[in-house]
Amino acid sequence: MSTLPISLQAQRTTLALPILVGGGVAGLLDMTSAYITFGRFMPIGIAGGIVGAAGRHVSVGQYILGLSIHYFIAFSAAAVYCVASKKLEFLREHFIVCGLFYGIAVFLVMQLVVLPLSAYHAMGPYQYRGMVEGLLAHMVLIGLPISICLRMLSPLNR
Repeated sequence: MSTLPISLQAQRTTLALPILVGGGVAGLLDMTSAYITFGRFMPIGIAGGIVGAAGRHVSVGQYILGLSIHYFIAFSAAAVYCVASKKLEFLREHFIVCGLFYGIAVFLVMQLVVLPLSAYHAMGPYQYRGMVEGLLAHMVLIGLPISICLRMLSPLNR
């Protein structure tokens, strides 16, 4: 009898904790930053990216939809980084630099792919201050927490 299937299943589940904690922390930090910057109705604005003009009407459903979308993106970003780290070991070894650069990558995907495809069709022109604040926020509040959680919680590092 072989233990290979057990070890393969264990390898698949090793990233669940870093993905959940990293995505949760990054989502919480980014949402806190968005609340401070844009106000308490920021989740309504996020929901408007899917529902369009109907997103201007404040409702509990819209609020929950916005929070759900926000955390889905945060957990997806964490999952991409953690899964990529299985093949690209330098993501775990040089986690601070890679986390900062991953934050830049997440920011660029949001600005150049997600927002133009949303119902807002946001494509600029961008203000310099907003770009710098967005880059720094994504670097420190999204990329870095995800990489640190992977480094601290992944059994691949032990």
